Amino acid sequence: MKVGLLTREYPPDVYGGAGVHVEFLARELGSLTELAVHCWGEGEADGVVRHRAWADLDTANDALRTLSVDLSMAAALEGRDLVHSHTWYANLAGHVGKLLHGIPHVMTSHSLEPLRPWKSEQLGGGYALSSWAERTAIEAADAVVAVSRGMREDILACYPAVDPARVHVVHNGIDTDLYRPDPGTSALHRHGIDTSRPYVLFVGRITRQKGVPHLLRAARQLDPGIQLVLCAGAPDTAEIDREFRTLFEELGHTRDGVTWIPRMLPRPEVIQLLTHAAVFVCPSVYEPLGIVNLEAMACGTAVVASRVGGIPEVVSDGTTGLLVPYDAGQPERFEHDLAVLLNHLAADPRRAGAMGTAGRHRAVREFGWGAVARRTLDVYESVMELRKN
Repeated sequence: MKVGLLTREYPPDVYGGAGVHVEFLARELGSLTELAVHCWGEGEADGVVRHRAWADLDTANDALRTLSVDLSMAAALEGRDLVHSHTWYANLAGHVGKLLHGIPHVMTSHSLEPLRPWKSEQLGGGYALSSWAERTAIEAADAVVAVSRGMREDILACYPAVDPARVHVVHNGIDTDLYRPDPGTSALHRHGIDTSRPYVLFVGRITRQKGVPHLLRAARQLDPGIQLVLCAGAPDTAEIDREFRTLFEELGHTRDGVTWIPRMLPRPEVIQLLTHAAVFVCPSVYEPLGIVNLEAMACGTAVVASRVGGIPEVVSDGTTGLLVPYDAGQPERFEHDLAVLLNHLAADPRRAGAMGTAGRHRAVREFGWGAVARRTLDVYESVMELRKN
């Protein structure tokens, strides 16, 4: 089967969970299909074709630039048997490719535009375009892959025109040979983290979705002996960047042990940071699955996370971590409860260690990429079979 895999992010340009998903899925699918990856960028090598937005649109709204990339991707799909797109940045390319080449379109939903209204801050009027692109693609797709059961429910609620029989759940995965405990501490020393004190770690983008402002406000209530390490970059907008910097500076005036690493680090450094954290924290207000929680679990670290979206399908409350209910109408309650649980686990290394061990076992047992790829191939084959009939 000749498959075209469409994505915005692909190594070396990966900044979010969707990019991680495509990177490892492509690695496994490469041995099961005749795979061609199409992503953003320039050049072509080793089965990866990179597409640049039209030069005439260099100063245009990002949504318009995305549509130009989508048209380039769609034109390059000739000869493929099936196209599989990831995120709204590539969904319209999959839809146009389906129409142009008469091939089935499978799309994976990593998030949904109707549930991310804050994206209007980033895209302006382009948010209406991104929402239109997603709706057009998802309602016409031959199959939709949801990365969690919670995500499947969201898809059917946001897009009632989608036939439930076409929505399949295939969880995100984790490479537990790559993500595993690393006893080295060079990355900690390099970034000025005190190895004699426990630290809470956040890894992710600076965006409304990831709940970073909530974490910074919650950190005011952390025990003084606990450090906070923020591996946080790629702000969505200038506004969220300013809010983050203001809260970070305010926190620094009231306590020590707050470290901000303002960029996405090489994977080996992230693995060391995950390994040695007393607790990993995921304060997301919206999260279809939360692959970063799997990464922390695979490194043997306990997780404190929001009880939203697909996170409860990854973090087993009371076994591999602790979950905090989130109510958008009560942000102070969420921040207080988040701080209470972080303090609790950081002060109880025995319990946190047991959760980390259980998390590692769960990641190995249930979330391997080989199984994810095989389940994805099952979706492809079911779509191709329906096409024959």
